[in-house]
Amino acid sequence: MVNVPTESIQRPLSLQIGDQIGIISTARKISEEELEFAKSLFSNWGLKVVFGDHLFCKFHQFAGTDTQRAADLQSMIDDPEIKAIMCARGGYGTVRILDRINFTSLQKNPKWIGGFSDVTALHSSVHNIGIPSLHCSMPINFSNNSEDSLESLKKALLGQKLSYQFPKHPLNRKGKTEGKVIGGNLSILYSLIGSKSDINTDNKILFLEDLDEYLYHIDRMMMNLKRNGKLSKLAGLIVGSMSDMNDNAIPFGKTAVEIIAETVAEYNYPVAFNFPAGHLDNNNTLVLGECASLVVENTSTLCYGKTS
Repeated sequence: MVNVPTESIQRPLSLQIGDQIGIISTARKISEEELEFAKSLFSNWGLKVVFGDHLFCKFHQFAGTDTQRAADLQSMIDDPEIKAIMCARGGYGTVRILDRINFTSLQKNPKWIGGFSDVTALHSSVHNIGIPSLHCSMPINFSNNSEDSLESLKKALLGQKLSYQFPKHPLNRKGKTEGKVIGGNLSILYSLIGSKSDINTDNKILFLEDLDEYLYHIDRMMMNLKRNGKLSKLAGLIVGSMSDMNDNAIPFGKTAVEIIAETVAEYNYPVAFNFPAGHLDNNNTLVLGECASLVVENTSTLCYGKTS
């Protein structure tokens, strides 16, 4: 289903006590046991959990066939009683179902979609139809997440303001900026370039994180973003965790953050490393598609809501 990209924002309504929140998996298979903690947590927040019809199906590594996973996402989008949709886990598979989804109901009745990692493909698709979404931890990870991580998700779902202060990094570039926060997993963003899920990064604050990649491939992906014009006109850059990076027998010679810093060295916008989000227990929530202010000084702050 082709949708025309737009820069307008249709913000989902904040959840209320008693609202229904749907859990599906757009990627890897999952068991009901793995969701017990998340179901209890959402219940404690006053939300009613609804599982997708095919959530516990299995097809090789996937949570059911492409048809079944797409049907669950479509059903949750179309059901007016479902006020938010959480992707249970990542892995791989979200991109396989994107072109099966009709987002018309989401445009008419926006609702929060939450997840990270492989779910970046879904975030980018809804960003292009003007719907903000939540880059956040996923139910399979909740039992290991920090209190701050889970509290940030609760605040986002319930409509409370998000604001973060995080430590300085020697590769930071100081400055102040504002813009819509976009992005997610570097590998997924790289894979979407040239597709209809590709995102316009101009005048926006780009967030990047990744896991378990070879350092030379981080360099390859950053060069690809640069050569496609994704980095030159940013309002700012935020880098989260670059976890469990790999190197070859002959070292690449730079860390992941050094590669990123070098790639954007010629530009003038603020750059902030050390943001607590990505593949780590303290995975804090970002509202993708909404405006925030970024200040990079001795410490860095990210605060949602335009200041001018």
